[in-house]
Amino acid sequence: MPEKLTNVTLILIDFLLMGFPDDQVLQRLWTALFFLIYMTALTGNLLIITLTTIDQHLQSPMYFFLKNLSLIDICYISVTVPKSIMNSLNNSHSISFMGCASQVFLVIFFAGTEFSLLLVMSYDRYGAICHPLHYEAIMNRSTCVQMVTASWLSGFLYGSLHVAGMFSVHFCGPNIVHQFFCDIPSLLTLACSGEQVLEYMFIIVSCCFAFVCFILMVVSYVYIFSTVLKIPSAEGRLKTFYTCMPHLTVVTLFLSSGFIAYLGSASKSLSSLNLFMTVLYSLLPPSLNPVIYSLRNRDMKVAIGNFFGEKMIPKI
Repeated sequence: MPEKLTNVTLILIDFLLMGFPDDQVLQRLWTALFFLIYMTALTGNLLIITLTTIDQHLQSPMYFFLKNLSLIDICYISVTVPKSIMNSLNNSHSISFMGCASQVFLVIFFAGTEFSLLLVMSYDRYGAICHPLHYEAIMNRSTCVQMVTASWLSGFLYGSLHVAGMFSVHFCGPNIVHQFFCDIPSLLTLACSGEQVLEYMFIIVSCCFAFVCFILMVVSYVYIFSTVLKIPSAEGRLKTFYTCMPHLTVVTLFLSSGFIAYLGSASKSLSSLNLFMTVLYSLLPPSLNPVIYSLRNRDMKVAIGNFFGEKMIPKI
């Protein structure tokens, strides 16, 4: 019997993404919400990429990293949302085996790259606040490019390991994924018993690596806060602290949403809570990151004002 079941899984070519409720009205509402969030994320991040490219006042290392963060967010949200919207509009739930593997790889690739980049951005804040006189030497153009390249490569390695570990198993359960995209916790529930060992090993190694990165972020901010507290004036302390607020907010949003979502994402049954938690970590960070950096950053607000002022006011 087990042999027969394994043979069946070898010819499995499609998964069914059942993340949306069966009720057609609720499904349309979720689709409309996804579309609005996607367009918001796309518009906000494209605006940041444009501003940090054309505005001469936004050419410091922090904005170079922010441009890459926005590019990652566009790619990250574009891997899952357009497919789920199209499936809903076409009243289809299927995704091919290769399509599912591609989603797993790309989601982890971009999520891993973003986490690595957030670590780099914390080091950038450390250099700017703790070593202001040597900041330009520490964060020169070559160093910034190398750090960003290392972030993208680490995300690629991270995604490659997990897609290899996940799709080296046989799937014995039904081909129903209770999410609106293919994610590892949901796929692990479909794998044959005892075959998930390799992927679990990769998850443990990844968690250890992520924990080390998190500790490095914490250490960076310990030095940053100790330096800020040494500033004599309250106004100076507040002004310096505000330069870190966008990054701190984005890191908190990214880590907390991912942690909360994965607490319930391995469920074998569909629930509104699971869908909400998945939306929390897959849609909100890419959508809110541009808002966070725009509202908390004076230079960005000035650049936005200048950009739209030039576009809306005709030249005489």
